[in-house]
Amino acid sequence: MNNPSRHNQITAKHDFSMPEVFVAKTERGLDENVVAKISALKKEPAWMRERRIAAYKMFKQKKLPTWGADLSGIKFDDIIYYLRATDERKHSWDELPPEVKETYDRIGVPAHEKEWLAGVSAQYESEVVYENITKELAKQGVIFCDMDTAVKKYSSLVKKYFGTLVPDSDNTFAALNGAVWSGGSFVYVPKGVKVTMPLQAYFRINTERFGQFERTIIIADEGADVHYMEGCTAPTYGNASLHAAVVEVFALKNARVRYTTVQNWSTNIYNLVTKRAQAAENATVTWVDCNLGSGVTMKYPAVYLIGKRARGEVLSIALAGKEQHQDAGAKMIHLAPHTRSRIISKSISKDGGRSSYRGRVFIANGAKYAKNYVQCDALLLDDRSRSDTYPTIAVHEKTAHVEHEASVATIDKEKLFYLVSRGLSETHARGLIVNGFIDTVAKEIPFEYAVELYRLINLEMEKSIG
Repeated sequence: MNNPSRHNQITAKHDFSMPEVFVAKTERGLDENVVAKISALKKEPAWMRERRIAAYKMFKQKKLPTWGADLSGIKFDDIIYYLRATDERKHSWDELPPEVKETYDRIGVPAHEKEWLAGVSAQYESEVVYENITKELAKQGVIFCDMDTAVKKYSSLVKKYFGTLVPDSDNTFAALNGAVWSGGSFVYVPKGVKVTMPLQAYFRINTERFGQFERTIIIADEGADVHYMEGCTAPTYGNASLHAAVVEVFALKNARVRYTTVQNWSTNIYNLVTKRAQAAENATVTWVDCNLGSGVTMKYPAVYLIGKRARGEVLSIALAGKEQHQDAGAKMIHLAPHTRSRIISKSISKDGGRSSYRGRVFIANGAKYAKNYVQCDALLLDDRSRSDTYPTIAVHEKTAHVEHEASVATIDKEKLFYLVSRGLSETHARGLIVNGFIDTVAKEIPFEYAVELYRLINLEMEKSIG
């Protein structure tokens, strides 16, 4: 039997809205004046304002992609592109406006920070409203701040890396982000420093018909090690909102970076994100990407393996329910000898939802003895749902070794019957089977996040039955 009280309790944790609060806000729609106003409100240096204007002009020239998910429902003229909820960033939860504080209290951010995080950044609408980093990390020279602060305090570092992996010309939404970006994280870990506890960012959209465009740059210097995690939520409204972030990750020689996302946007969100990393000699970059929410997702984390013996991994989960299209995947670009990459993709489709794996593996001439392994597994929970696989593999090196596996399955009726016969409800039994299906990826997530992931998936199972 379905448990309505548990269903409502879990849903209420994320799917709620608060009264709109702001100290600065642009009108709906986008033109060059709006872009200039965003820059002025942020009191940015001239070089960033000029960069924004150039990106906007590029955005105007680009068209929506015709492949992948249907993006025809995006109404660019109906979106608020900038809203600032507070005048300044806080370093104490108690200093936040009541509506913002209650939002993060209900999601559980303060408890997470106290128990197991090295640093926290919380973005509400367009701006980071709270950030904190442990004193121990600050003493080691670790920088963890919002991008707006970084543009002013660490201008030379930002100029060096901003837009070098994801230029504005890359795609429509990269250009849009370049024009109107706001918030996001800037992380720099000095040589040899190992951040033993995760850094965490939370992104929340509260306003209806809103656009959130954070920009994140992570730099792990030689021999550094860092794990960055982000969580994303929004309330359900009748009109669409847009989330179009850009993330650039740089792992220098012998560095290790892990980037974990658990995305639970509401189904009125278009989630269109460009994430790209660069791994130098002996460096390792791992993307752990979990997509449960949003009506439409198009996201393909990439690793450019530019140094000898660099390693890249993408471990992803996508769950597509009613009126959802999760078009997710990965890219591995081998540009140096003895590089290694692995892609593990797990997708679940139910209630007529559609999931797609879209991947690219490229091995350049001269990337001797490069190795790549791709595994795409899809689970269909009913005969109305759909799963597609679109792999692209280009190998220009004779010594390379490439493997690709793909499978599509339904829930095993014998397993389901056995679990129900042992006293479990059908909902619980289905949830256990799905949890087992995603275990390969889920075990790579810190315990606290894995628990939340399993809870959200079990909630989706309850929706299917209930």
